[in-house]
Amino acid sequence: MADLRNNFVGIKSPNPFWLASAPPTDKAYNVIRAFRAGWGGVVWKTLGEEGPPVVNVNGPRYGAIWGADRRLLGLNNIELITDRDLQVNLREIKQVKKDWPDRAIVVSLMVPCEEHAWKAILPVVEETGADGIELNFGCPHGMSERGMGAAVGQVPEYIEMVVRWCKANTRMPVITKLTPNITDIRKPARAAHAGGTDAVSLINTINSITGVDLDSFAPQPTIDGKGSHGGYCGPAVKPIAMNMVAEIARDPETHGLPISGIGGITTWRDAAEFMALGAGNVQVCTAAMTYGFKIVQEMIAGLENWMDEKGHATLDDIVGRATPNVTDWQYLNLNYIAKAHIDQEACIKCGRCHIACEDTSHQAITSMVDGVRHFEVIEAECVGCNLCVNVCPVENCITMEPLAAGVMDQRTGKPVSPVYANWTTHPNNPMAKVAAE
Repeated sequence: MADLRNNFVGIKSPNPFWLASAPPTDKAYNVIRAFRAGWGGVVWKTLGEEGPPVVNVNGPRYGAIWGADRRLLGLNNIELITDRDLQVNLREIKQVKKDWPDRAIVVSLMVPCEEHAWKAILPVVEETGADGIELNFGCPHGMSERGMGAAVGQVPEYIEMVVRWCKANTRMPVITKLTPNITDIRKPARAAHAGGTDAVSLINTINSITGVDLDSFAPQPTIDGKGSHGGYCGPAVKPIAMNMVAEIARDPETHGLPISGIGGITTWRDAAEFMALGAGNVQVCTAAMTYGFKIVQEMIAGLENWMDEKGHATLDDIVGRATPNVTDWQYLNLNYIAKAHIDQEACIKCGRCHIACEDTSHQAITSMVDGVRHFEVIEAECVGCNLCVNVCPVENCITMEPLAAGVMDQRTGKPVSPVYANWTTHPNNPMAKVAAE
């Protein structure tokens, strides 16, 4: 059976599934239930400095986006860091770590961007026996207005500075959590790396408003007739998160920097995709809040079964396997040709492929043939865009079939070239022409 044991920057856990810093990790009661369910580790909900705890709203804290079947696709929250006393949290962390020594406990931290504040909190967290800390540089609401969270994460110089403070004042591994609310995720990652961080985690939540009540005309969630932007998470953010993970994994300046992947992970397949793109483990929040802690059991079993089926013995066999295959558009092979093919036995004659192609694409699918309702690809018009594959409600009914080298492409009237060629060498590229001269 596949070995799911995880060693992330020296932090060991029985599997790579950690709960992210969020409401599910706010107190010992939750964390113990999570460990009993099988979670390999947790990132304890963000702690602040000693003194009066932060104050959360006492009304709705979540907004949502649903699919047609009411399945939760995205969740927006306006909750802040822990509103429980620091000392209460520290006592609970120490006890839980004592009782569950084989599980990873990382403590998320957010204090003012001042060295004395970090120096004050690091030793008291270290005394709990926690395995590491995660610097919360991502929270996009509430705390950012106070000069913390994303307000730090959006300034690479601040990231590097705080990471250096932490590395100089604690023995614990430092994981830097990055905000996605930035133009180029590589810059904060490079800054954290320059500061000496042991790893980065991403993504934190995305600035969002999920809806507006059209009776009261207030954003949702609504507090006494008003609303605010919050942090967006859940399955809908997974593509954004995976791209950012891949960008850091393949950046020459951060290549090899350990990554904890976060963002819409709901199934074992999601986790495997993140790890294939370079994540050493994954953190989950929205899925647990939607389906409960026991969802991890499906994740563990699914990942084990897939790894066994594919012959992957350990997590090291899959981490980063897809990273070399992520490239820039300009390097994609322009001589690769594929055409859509419709399995007539599987086709239910719904016509969605035809409508999508006819109205918005390349008019390459029939609707009638010899007076009979029939959907078939017109190869002379098909550019291989695969829109039809994505709108078809029947899995694998429409597939993309590559044309072999030498086969005539009916659309261009030219044989498929066996030679790799990309935009950098294409005659239509002005830069290529300059280079040729």
